[in-house]
Amino acid sequence: MTALQAPPTAEPATAGQVARHRWRRSRGILVAVLLLVVLGVLIALMRPRTGSEFLDPESPGQQGAQALTEITRRHGTPVTVVRNASAAAERLRAQPDAVLVVVRSDRLVAADLATLRDAPGDRLLVAPTSETLKALAPGVEAESTAWGTPEPGCTLPAAAYAGSVDFLGATTYTAPDQATKCYPADQGAGLVQLPVNGATVTVLGATRPLTNEHLAENGNAALAMNLIETRSSAVWLIPDLPAPGSGGRKSFGELVPFGVKLAVLQIVIAVVLVALWRARRLGPIVVEPLPVIVRSAEAVEGRARLYRSRRAADRAAEALRTGALERLTGLLGMPRSAASDPGMAAEIVAAVAAHTGREQAEVGAALYGPPPVDDAGLVMLAGVLDDLERLVRNS
Repeated sequence: MTALQAPPTAEPATAGQVARHRWRRSRGILVAVLLLVVLGVLIALMRPRTGSEFLDPESPGQQGAQALTEITRRHGTPVTVVRNASAAAERLRAQPDAVLVVVRSDRLVAADLATLRDAPGDRLLVAPTSETLKALAPGVEAESTAWGTPEPGCTLPAAAYAGSVDFLGATTYTAPDQATKCYPADQGAGLVQLPVNGATVTVLGATRPLTNEHLAENGNAALAMNLIETRSSAVWLIPDLPAPGSGGRKSFGELVPFGVKLAVLQIVIAVVLVALWRARRLGPIVVEPLPVIVRSAEAVEGRARLYRSRRAADRAAEALRTGALERLTGLLGMPRSAASDPGMAAEIVAAVAAHTGREQAEVGAALYGPPPVDDAGLVMLAGVLDDLERLVRNS
């Protein structure tokens, strides 16, 4: 028996080859990271910033709403700005024909919502929270997010006259059947209007149409003014920050900042992309020297035990026949590829039969016949193959 020797060590790769190999391995990750960064920047740019001036009717900044309130006043609809729910309720009782515009409803606590629910008059809720919807617009629920400038898609005059409106990053809603739904998206509608306790409640999921920065775009100004000017006057409620500890209970999703949600989403996408990238193949074959010298007898015996433990007589027979064919074709002077070429089977059988004096049917059954069904048949096949090789070698 001969011993298996360790294969020769491969030549060391050059610096250029190593650099190209590393680039091929890492370019998928780099492209995925770049796409995630671009996606995060686009979402951050399209999402309205919620600073102290956001939707403030007295702020001239880009995110303020001073331009809208001034234009509304010039059209003959007085706008009164209040900073707490109690003041808004008092104004509505004094002016029952006024419409209440509620922005920054995330600052309203349970007591504020109860106060507003008992106040008279119509209401315009701009991007309200889930608690605000439950208290002031029962039956309306946030569904998804819209990204576009859709057409009204309804007969509501305020929306029909305004036309397409900027709904980038806006919230869409589902509502009861009796509600009027405008600006449809894939799921829900960006504007919902429904009767509640004798009053008309309008839910607007977009905030960009009210800001100074985007008021002049598309039909933003027309929609905002049409919704506010439905009554003789308007009360604009932008609540001050509530006192610490008075915010009541909020869901975990509302407490998590949007930036954290975006970061988690990016991490999840990155992990999925890396998993798909790494799972597409097992990697290149690595050649390395054997740490020990394994005797051929041990290797043969180990493989035989493996075949026997799995009852793989067919695999063992295939291995025996493959080795015998390679040796026989070499002894017969045939090409090395003849052993694995099915088209050479008849020629190999005829040549072996001619050198051994055996019948071609017997030779064909030994070299290409069905696999044995048990260990006894496998041992018999091994003996026949050995006899054929011995006879060809001695011929």
